[in-house]
Amino acid sequence: MTPHNELRLLPWSGPDGKPCFLSTDVTDGPLSRLADRTEVAQLDVAAELLEHAQEVLADESSAPEELRLVASDLTGALRDALRVAVSRGHRLPTLGTSDHGDSNEVPHLPAGAFG
Repeated sequence: MTPHNELRLLPWSGPDGKPCFLSTDVTDGPLSRLADRTEVAQLDVAAELLEHAQEVLADESSAPEELRLVASDLTGALRDALRVAVSRGHRLPTLGTSDHGDSNEVPHLPAGAFG
């Protein structure tokens, strides 16, 4: 069962740009595994992009267009990394609660952070 009766924030948005959630009784189902693989891929891309951004910033001859492109790419990677962090953070056990808590609340999401 989803820990603490919470929905899992998935690492992608719906067609309308709104967050997608998963409610399941198993943590190793096909959609959960796809979400896990997607999160790993997003974090890998972010790490590679960070390395590239550091190289671009270190090069004093980088054109403004290149800097804007890196900033845009970093913004997307940061959005994805924050989504992963929120999703994983809400699945961590908290002190004083059990897996059989009676909360049916949707995890809190920062306004506009994932749109």
